Amino acid sequence: MFEWSETDVLIRDAVRGFIAKEVRPHLDALESGEMLPYPVIRKLFGEFGIDAMGAEAVDKMLAKQRAKAERAESAAKPGGSGGGPFGGQESLMAVLISELSGVCMGLVSALGVSIGLGATTIMSRGTLAQQERWLKDIVTMKKVAAWAITEPDSGSDAFGGMKTYVKRDGEDYILNGQKTFITNGPYADTVIVYAKLEEGDAGVDKRDRKVLTFVLDKGMEGFTQGKPFRKMGLHASPTGELFFDNVRLGRDRLLGETEEHRGGDGRESARSSFTAERLGVGFMALGIINECHRLCVDYAKSRKLWGQEIGRFQLVQLKLAKMEVARINVQNMVFNSIERARAGKPPTLAEASAIKLYCSEAATEVAMEAVQLIRRQRLHDRVPRGTAGPRREVADDLRGQQRDPGDPHRQGPARGMTR
Repeated sequence: MFEWSETDVLIRDAVRGFIAKEVRPHLDALESGEMLPYPVIRKLFGEFGIDAMGAEAVDKMLAKQRAKAERAESAAKPGGSGGGPFGGQESLMAVLISELSGVCMGLVSALGVSIGLGATTIMSRGTLAQQERWLKDIVTMKKVAAWAITEPDSGSDAFGGMKTYVKRDGEDYILNGQKTFITNGPYADTVIVYAKLEEGDAGVDKRDRKVLTFVLDKGMEGFTQGKPFRKMGLHASPTGELFFDNVRLGRDRLLGETEEHRGGDGRESARSSFTAERLGVGFMALGIINECHRLCVDYAKSRKLWGQEIGRFQLVQLKLAKMEVARINVQNMVFNSIERARAGKPPTLAEASAIKLYCSEAATEVAMEAVQLIRRQRLHDRVPRGTAGPRREVADDLRGQQRDPGDPHRQGPARGMTR
């Protein structure tokens, strides 16, 4: 069984102290929208030196790219940066994600999209100049990033159904369209946008047109950020619509500054981001399971019925045992993904889909068991409001899939095996 290292445990305990002091007392304000998640995340980064660590990692990475440029290697080639924005600190980020997820998943969603999708896309696709322009501010959370691909009529069919488009206008591009359900959308300073290239060729199927990736900044003419949605769950994560009305974009905002990216068009960029997102859900699931497990064990020890602790009853023991099995399985699965990444053999998209599917379903089942066990406490609202365990809607948010033949997280692993 994979376990946290001694250093990871020390960090985990420190993070728990921060959560007890800075997150739990403000859960109502975070979930109501009265308090935004970004100041809390910035305080977390400051207290644990994550902002300084990220800035240092970015500086080292950019210095290496400049050195390559001086040796006459092309600095204009996109995708020159590998790895993540924190210089290989996978276990640190895993601790943060899992611990925060057990208490307030919205914080993790806001953080994960900004850095895990926003910064990572710029790292993997951008030129040296583009990385110098945007990367450090996002990695340090000085600025918030959003990653915009979903549209009103395209969710799982993100590329085929995409209607947002750009047309060339001299050296520039003109962007039109709409995105929806965009995490951080209402407040993002920097937005990565995927759009189809409209070249006026009626013979090319719209579904097959090239996808380009652009970086927009808040306040650009024609770019409107909608108000936050009122959602069933993940209340601490602002989500909204983005509107593009003849937004003029210079080539310096096209990631890679070329339409012929050596790593493929925007589809490949998005697929690599999907892999990271799906693996991240595994750690979110682990956090939910850990918190549910802790709450239920404490309750089983403290609640007495017929003169004895309810933890002595076989039915309660069965529930706790199922939670423990789920905890062990999910922890092993996500820790294995860390070890593979360190060894240079990260999970494929199909494997990441399988991990997300299994872990999210396990977390949902554990959450439902917790609801059944602590339902009396729930009625009195004595269980922390932001805890995922007693809140079915949050567990359902985590699942993120449809139970139908078109579910991408079921199709993905199957396609990976049958190619």
